[in-house]
Amino acid sequence: MPRLSHPLQKGQKAPLANGTPGVLRACFGWNASNAQCDADVSAFLLGADGKVPGDSWFVFYGQEKSPDRSCHLQSGLPCDRQCITVDFTKLNPDVKKIVFVLTINEAFEKRLHFGMMKDAYMRILDKNNTEIASFPMTEYYSNVISMMIGEIYEYRGSWKFNAVGNGVAKDLAGLCALYGVAVSN
Repeated sequence: MPRLSHPLQKGQKAPLANGTPGVLRACFGWNASNAQCDADVSAFLLGADGKVPGDSWFVFYGQEKSPDRSCHLQSGLPCDRQCITVDFTKLNPDVKKIVFVLTINEAFEKRLHFGMMKDAYMRILDKNNTEIASFPMTEYYSNVISMMIGEIYEYRGSWKFNAVGNGVAKDLAGLCALYGVAVSN
């Protein structure tokens, strides 16, 4: 885990910039006590109604860029496991919130859960790679397979970060249904 210089506790919020922040990176890391327990990051770009504007408005390992090209997933980085770059100059104005989720791969099939995870974190970096805010998770539940670790959202014309830390017993398909993405089998 990198040294986190501006950690928040669960439920705390922090401003990202005065107005629109330009380009930010949301970076993630974790470890696991069970070697089969691996996770992936996804980002759901939501409108004011809390739903995606369309079925392709989420970023994950199978779709690394958002339709407006504002969000881009990267893996295999030297310090963090995965990062999602957010370019606010390209972000669709209908998007009011981006929810970042860690989901354990094949959790139902392999009986995996967040009680097997540790050292999970999210940190927000500016264009100079300076940390603006971070959230080191401290609660790991055995009834959770997906964790809404954090979100960035627009409030009165400014963007903020919220350290969420709430989990659900849903896989990626279940999260898609929760946020309004129609998934075909």
